[in-house]
Amino acid sequence: MVQKHASAVWSGGLKDGTGRISTESGVLNETPYGFNTRFEGQKGTNPEELIGAAHAGCFTMALSKVLGEAGLTAEKLETKATVTLDKVGEDFAITKIHLVLRATIPGADEAKFLEAANAAKAGCPVSKLFKAEITLDAALA
Repeated sequence: MVQKHASAVWSGGLKDGTGRISTESGVLNETPYGFNTRFEGQKGTNPEELIGAAHAGCFTMALSKVLGEAGLTAEKLETKATVTLDKVGEDFAITKIHLVLRATIPGADEAKFLEAANAAKAGCPVSKLFKAEITLDAALA
């Protein structure tokens, strides 16, 4: 079992508050996020951007695995994920993630490539997350 850790700290209200996100690896180290980085294009990150990066990375690695199982090795796989956050009723929800893949794979034909890409999309652990039950263990400090 692999476990990775990340943390978020928030101070203030929704629109005037500020947050910082950190990861165990240190790649994100108190990186700012907030309403302004999520909805107003200010410098910093936001949950949708991080989900997009995670999904693009996971999908691309999964595709590399599927291709290897088919006896193929990619010269280059480039994936862009677009995460759509929509207002749904009174709340917001991630309603779509669109993956755009451009690949250079010597020896691959179109049918084999599309089969591998669809298998990777379905098999990527992050893709599966969007269908997962979400549980919570919460306590006040």
